[in-house]
Amino acid sequence: MTGLPPSLSAYLLSAGAVRLSPEMPFTWASGLKSPIYCDNRQLLGFPPARSAVAEALVASICNSKIKPTLIAGTSTAGIPWATLVAEQLKLPLAYVRPEPKKHGMGRQVEGPLASEHKVVLIEDLISTGGSSLKCIDALRSEGAVVIELLALFSYEFDKARTALEQSNVSWRVLATLSDLLETAVQTGAINHSGRQTLEAWRADPQAWSDNIRS
Repeated sequence: MTGLPPSLSAYLLSAGAVRLSPEMPFTWASGLKSPIYCDNRQLLGFPPARSAVAEALVASICNSKIKPTLIAGTSTAGIPWATLVAEQLKLPLAYVRPEPKKHGMGRQVEGPLASEHKVVLIEDLISTGGSSLKCIDALRSEGAVVIELLALFSYEFDKARTALEQSNVSWRVLATLSDLLETAVQTGAINHSGRQTLEAWRADPQAWSDNIRS
C-alpha cells in the first residue's frame, strides 16, 4: 500500500535519492548489477522533501487503527525519519541495529526498553526484507508488539513480500518502484524502454545482473 502523493515520487528523483540508469547499471555492495540505486538519506538535505516525507509517515501512522506507544528506526538510515516522526507524535524513540553490539551492554535495541510497547518500525528502504526482519525479531525478543513496518520506498521484490507475510507483520510503504517508474516516464527521467528494463530487473534481479556480466 502506498501513501505518497505523486509529487513525492518526483522528490525522490529530483533529490537524487533514487537514481535510474538502465544503460549504465550501478554495482551494489553485494556485487549485483542494478539499473537503480536508492539512497533516501539524500532527502534529508532538501527541507520541502524532508517535511513532505515526515508528514506522510505521520499521516500513515495516525490513520492506523492501532496507535503506537514507541517509534523505532532501523540503523542507520531509518533513524532520522523515526526521530522526525517521534517528535511530531510526542512519543518515545528507539533505534534497532541489525545485530547486537559486541561490547558494552550488547544491546540491539537502543533507547527505552521496548517491552510491552506497541511499536511502529520505520525503515528507509525494503529490498529483500532481510534487514527489516532482523530488527522486527529484535523488538519482539524484548517483548514489544510490532504493529507495523513502515518504509519510505520498496523495490517490490516478490522475495520481500513473501518474507514479510511469513513473519506475520503488517507493513506499508510510502512509494514503490511502480509509482516511481510512472513518475519517471511522465517527467522524462526515463523512456518506455528504460521502464521495461527496470521492470525486467525487478522480476529477477540476479538473472538480469548475470546477463549484464556475460
